[in-house]
Amino acid sequence: MSKLLIEGVSRTFAGVGGGQPVQALQPVDLAVAANDFITILGPSGCGKSTLLRIVAGLEAPSTGRVLLDGRAVTRPGPDRGMVFQSYTLFPWLTVAENIGFGLREQGRPERERNEIVASYIDLVGLRGFENHWPKQLSGGMQQRTAIARALANDPEILLLDEPFGALDNQTRGLMQELLLGIWERRKKTVLFVTHDIEEAIFMASRVIVMSARPGRIKSDVPVDLPHPRYYTLKTSPEFSALKAQLTEDIRIEAMRTAQTQSAQA
Repeated sequence: MSKLLIEGVSRTFAGVGGGQPVQALQPVDLAVAANDFITILGPSGCGKSTLLRIVAGLEAPSTGRVLLDGRAVTRPGPDRGMVFQSYTLFPWLTVAENIGFGLREQGRPERERNEIVASYIDLVGLRGFENHWPKQLSGGMQQRTAIARALANDPEILLLDEPFGALDNQTRGLMQELLLGIWERRKKTVLFVTHDIEEAIFMASRVIVMSARPGRIKSDVPVDLPHPRYYTLKTSPEFSALKAQLTEDIRIEAMRTAQTQSAQA
């Protein structure tokens, strides 16, 4: 049985000011196996973040359903950990308190909570920063805290919406390796939204390419590259071939978007 099943999921938003409704997603079907690392790639406005928010239970689909381990997703829950592009840390809590927030809400005993928090602080390389406030951290360190907070609740699936989009290139590369290293050790099921083609290939076991709005799955591309992965992989012939294939896919969809916008102007 698949870990995650997306069956006929579509999303239409009401028109602004009584205007025509806007279809963000055409019906989407996707099966995700346990421990799979799926990246969702597509042009801006194609509905990839909307799809992720539906899986998270933050939005309801207009049609279709989402099943996680056979259970229907109808609202947010601890079985799904969400990481956004903005760091969304609680500014009044320290690093350790942010990471342990969900555990505290679950009523975990303090000793157990402290042990789990300490293990994830080590996992994301924040030892020595436990008592820092978010405003005292760099962007990369804030996002490490957000990832640790999501993982500390031991979710069934980790959902990431362009989590490294606000970081500089060097920090982004380091964070890619960090997250991939965690996945290689912990084997979580991951859905990762990005608009960056290299990032999509480097992180994934499969890349889902979405069409221009209204979004649909255009292609499902397996990434048969070895693990563990390091930045040098990005210079390999196999990586370059995948990048060329996906770049053409995205270029076609970007052109369709531009043509549609031109026709509507």
